[in-house]
Amino acid sequence: MAKRANVSKDKLSSLLSKDSIELLTSNGVQLAQRIGIEAIRDVVLDILTGKNLRDSTEFITRRRISFLNLSLFEMFINHSDQSNVYKLIDRAVEVLQREQIPKSERWLAQWILGLTDKASQNILRDDPNELTSYKTRYINSCKEVIKSFESQHGRLSGVVEIDSKKKGLMSWDLIAYLLNTIGAETLTIRGSAKSTYGKLFEKLVLGSLLHILGFKFVSSPEGEELKRIFWLASRGERRESDATLIFDAGKGVRFDIGFIGRGNPEISLDKVSRFEREITLGHSKWYMATIIIVDRIGEKSRIDRLAKNIGGNIIQMSMGYWPQEVAKILKDALGYRHRLASMSHSEIGSYLARQMKDVPLKKFIGIENT
Repeated sequence: MAKRANVSKDKLSSLLSKDSIELLTSNGVQLAQRIGIEAIRDVVLDILTGKNLRDSTEFITRRRISFLNLSLFEMFINHSDQSNVYKLIDRAVEVLQREQIPKSERWLAQWILGLTDKASQNILRDDPNELTSYKTRYINSCKEVIKSFESQHGRLSGVVEIDSKKKGLMSWDLIAYLLNTIGAETLTIRGSAKSTYGKLFEKLVLGSLLHILGFKFVSSPEGEELKRIFWLASRGERRESDATLIFDAGKGVRFDIGFIGRGNPEISLDKVSRFEREITLGHSKWYMATIIIVDRIGEKSRIDRLAKNIGGNIIQMSMGYWPQEVAKILKDALGYRHRLASMSHSEIGSYLARQMKDVPLKKFIGIENT
């Protein structure tokens, strides 16, 4: 049996296992640790060879959702007596009326009421006083549906056993509220995963690429020899770049990466248009080229033309072996030569796979000292 979380009994999260609570609010680094760095390495290689991030991380998201689905099912079975189901709803309302609710509590309480963060904002307008009215309308709406469905299809009954110890009574009430809860949970986790994986893999993909291209990762340029190094998510004088590469003798590159589809890559360009062409490191001015990496560019997008206006280069990750294009730009902009720039397409996949084995992924996300 899954170990129950060691939390106060007045918390909704006390009804879930420790593993389930961790999956509720895990950030990118925590998820990477749970999933395993080698599985993460495979996803990074997929992206470097032109595969879609969403496709590559779908199995991770699906595992997370499936585990939480089963946990919520167990929670409802443990409260399957009809009166207990409604007590669970009352408890969720009470939690949401508190101040400074931890995210795990807020999400779980919202799901039990069929809500997500966005639905709470739109329906309740973030007003806890609206919860009582909402609860009444929610229950009445569900009761009408359950009554109508039961009159057409008959009464649902049965017993579910968990580990031959816990018994739950099946009913249309239980199923209705359970499925509403799971639906809200799925929407929340998928929305959260999109942001979480994007932020996580932006660092991992850029770090892996620049490591493979022969540059040394440093956490900060301070105290380092300013030659063939890079750091991630550095804060410049005007805005944050996702990575900064220093080549030699006053020359470098700023990178901006976004897993942005063909519909809105101009968003990424709008951000990097505020990059400065020069930065100061030590006592010297450094010329900085710009490379913008997006998932895909639509046919009618203005991003190529706009990028040229700011002296930037656009790379599409949907192109097979797009890292070669980065290598070619570094050659033209900095005079840096790397074998990847002239490699045949038939060689690139196996080369990247070999090089990925030695990429220090843990360093890029701060779970291993540099």
